[in-house]
Amino acid sequence: MSEDLSQFSLLDLFRAELQSQSQALTDGLLALERDPVAAPQLEACMRAAHSLKGAARIIDLAPAVRVAHAMEECLVAAQHGQLRLRRDHIDILLKGVDLLGLVASGAPEGGDAALPAVVDFERQLELASSSDAPDLDQHPGALAPMPAAERNAASEAAFSEASPTAVSSDRIVRITAEGMTRLLGLAGESLMEARRLRPFADALLRLKRHHLALAKAVDDLRATLPPQGSDPRVGQAFAEVLDRLADSRDFLAERLAELDTIDRRGTDLANRLYAETLQSRMRPFEDGVRHYSRMVRDLGRALGKDVSLEIVGGSNSIDRDILDQLDAPLGHLLRNAVDHGLEMPEERVAAGKPPEGVIRLEARHNAGLLQIIVADDGRGVDLDRLRRAVVARALTSEETAERLSEAELLEFLFLPGFSMKPTVSDISGRGVGLDAVQSMAKQVRGVASVTTQPGAGTQFQLQLPLTLSVVRTLLVEIADEPYAFPLAGITRTLRLPRDAIELLVGRPHFRFGTRQIGLITAHELLERGEAQAGDGDLAVVVVGEGEDSYGLIVDRFLGERELVVRPLDPRLSKVKDVSAAALMEDGSPVLIIDIDDLVRSAEKLSGSGRLRTLQRSAAMSGERRRKRVLVVDDSLTVRELERKLLDHHGYEVEVAVDGMDGWNAVRAGSFDLVVTDVDMPRMDGIELVTLIKQDGRLGALPVMIVSYKDREEDRRRGLDAGADYYLTKGSFHDETLVHAVADLIGEASE
Repeated sequence: MSEDLSQFSLLDLFRAELQSQSQALTDGLLALERDPVAAPQLEACMRAAHSLKGAARIIDLAPAVRVAHAMEECLVAAQHGQLRLRRDHIDILLKGVDLLGLVASGAPEGGDAALPAVVDFERQLELASSSDAPDLDQHPGALAPMPAAERNAASEAAFSEASPTAVSSDRIVRITAEGMTRLLGLAGESLMEARRLRPFADALLRLKRHHLALAKAVDDLRATLPPQGSDPRVGQAFAEVLDRLADSRDFLAERLAELDTIDRRGTDLANRLYAETLQSRMRPFEDGVRHYSRMVRDLGRALGKDVSLEIVGGSNSIDRDILDQLDAPLGHLLRNAVDHGLEMPEERVAAGKPPEGVIRLEARHNAGLLQIIVADDGRGVDLDRLRRAVVARALTSEETAERLSEAELLEFLFLPGFSMKPTVSDISGRGVGLDAVQSMAKQVRGVASVTTQPGAGTQFQLQLPLTLSVVRTLLVEIADEPYAFPLAGITRTLRLPRDAIELLVGRPHFRFGTRQIGLITAHELLERGEAQAGDGDLAVVVVGEGEDSYGLIVDRFLGERELVVRPLDPRLSKVKDVSAAALMEDGSPVLIIDIDDLVRSAEKLSGSGRLRTLQRSAAMSGERRRKRVLVVDDSLTVRELERKLLDHHGYEVEVAVDGMDGWNAVRAGSFDLVVTDVDMPRMDGIELVTLIKQDGRLGALPVMIVSYKDREEDRRRGLDAGADYYLTKGSFHDETLVHAVADLIGEASE
C-alpha cells in the first residue's frame, strides 16, 4: 500500500528532498575536490542537481531551477572532459548548495528575494567555467537554459525521484522526542513487569518443595501408626490424603510448566519491545556529524590551510539525545583542531609532513560505553607555553606550575574563559569551547580528557553512555538497601584484606597501584549509620580520578544490572549524591548514585575533619579549632586550587560545585567564610550572596567573591549584593587570596 502524503504540501516534499540531496551534493563535491575526475562522484552530484532542478520546476520555484540547472551544466561539462573542476569551482558549487536552501526556506513568498544572489551565483560559475574551458566557441550553451522538451523530461524524472515513496517503502511517522521518551519508559516498565514473573515462579517452586516435604511427613506419620487392621478407617483416610496430595502435586507441576512458558514468552516479548523502542531512539553517528566535513573544509580554506576530515565508525548507533547534545561540543573541538592544532601548509612541509592536515572524528563502542575521539596530526600543545599562560592568568604560582604533571596542566584547557590564543577572532580565542565540551560530558554522565604529543598532534576523547535511557550499573548493598553505581564512573572494584589498610595522618588508606587511596564507608557518605563490623575482606568500590580517588566501603556486591533510568520528581530538586532511580526485577525501587556528586561529598567529608571511617577515634579535646571556609566554584580546577591553597595554610575547607550546592551547604553546616565565583549554573554567586545576607541566621557570615570579571560595574554589583570582599582571578596570586581570607576572618586556627 502506498504512503499517504496528503498532509504534506509540494513545498514540504521539496524541502525534504532538498535536505537529502544537499547532503549528497556536499559529500560528492568534497570528494571531487580531492579527485576532480572521479566518475562515481561526478555522476552522483549531477543526478542530485538534476533531481532538484526537476522537483523545483514542479513547484514552480524558478530561482531554485536556475541554481540547480547551472550546477548540473557545470558537472556535465566536467563529466565530458570539457571542464576540470578546481577549488574555486567547488567553492562556488558549495555556495550553490547553500543558495538552494536559502531559496527553499524563503519560498513561496520570499523565493524571488533570492534572485540577485542567484544571478550572482550564475555569473561566478560561468566566469570560473569560462576561464577553464578549452574552447568557449565550441560550447556556447554551456550554462544556457535547457530546451523545453528536455526540461519537461527532466521534470517528470525528477518528480518520480523526489517522491518519498520512490526512495523507500518505509512509512515515516512524526513523533516528538518527549513522546519517544515516554514510550521508552512504558517499554521499560513492561520489561520490569515481565521480569516480576520470575520471582513469583521461584516462590511456586518453593511451594512445590514444601508440598513434597508435606507428602513425606504424611508417609512418615503413617509408618508410625498401628497396623491398619485395628481400624480400617485410618487406612482409608491415609489413602485419600495421599491421593489428594498426588493430585495437587500434578496440578502444581502443570501450573508451574504453564507459568514458565508464560514467563519466557512474556519476557522475550518485553525484551524485544524494549529493544525495538530503544533502537528507534538511536541514530547512526554519521547522521549527526556528516555536515562537519563541509565546515572543516570551509574553515580551513578561510585560514589558508589544507584540511580533510576523516569520519570513522559512522555506522555506530548513538542515542539521538546524546547526538544532539554533541553538536556544539564537537563543533568547538573541530574548530580548535583547525585553528589551533594544524599548522600552515608550508610549516607542515618544513616539518616533514604532507601539506594537508588530517582531523579524525571517530566513534566506537568500548565496554558498553561510547567513545568519541577528535584527533589531529598537527603540532600538538606547547606545554611550556601553556604553563606560562596559566601563570600569566594568575591561576597558580610559577612554582606550583612547574610541579604540575602533563595531565594536570592540560586540565587548565577546560577552564571557563581560558585560551592560549592572544587575540579573539570569529573562530576562536574566547575560551568558551572546551569548557562547553566538559560541561556537556558531565551532563550526560560522561568524561572529557585530552592528550597531546608535541609535533604529532592532539587528541580529545569523550567517554559517554550509549544512551541516556539505560545505564549499566553495579548493584551494591549498603545498610540492607540496594544502590546502583554506574559502571562508567567506577575505576575498579576489589576485595580488600583488612591487614592491607594503613593509617596516614590518622586516616585509613590502602595502596592502589603506585598511589595511596583514602577509605571511606558508603554508610557515612549516604548517612546510613555505621558500617557493620566484621572479620572478612572489605568490599570496596574505587571512584574518582588521580588524587581525587576514594575507596568506598560497601556491605557487599550484588552484581551488574542494566537499569532503565527513571528521573526523580523535579519537585525534589537535586538530591545529594543521587542522580536518578530505577526499578528492580521484583518491582522494588533502587537509587542510582551520582558518582561525581559522591566524590565531591567524599572530598568535603575528608577535608572537614569529621570523618569517622573505620571507627576513627575522635580528635583530642585540646586540639585548636580550625576556621572553616566554604569554596563555591563550578570549575573543578579553580575550586581545587583554592581548596588546596587554603588547606595548606591551615584552614578547614569544604567545596560546592555551584550556587545551589553552596546554598544547601551553608544552610546545613557552620562556616567562618564563604568564597564564591559569580558565573555558575543553577544559581550564580550574586544570588548566593543575596540569599546569605538576607537570611536572619547567616547575615553576619563574611562572603568573598573571586571572579574573572574585573570591570568596576561588576565589582560594584557584587559589593552591592552584600559581598565583604571582591577579588579578581586575573589579579590574585596565592598569597593574595590567603591574605584576603586572613583579613576577613583572621588566622586559620584559634
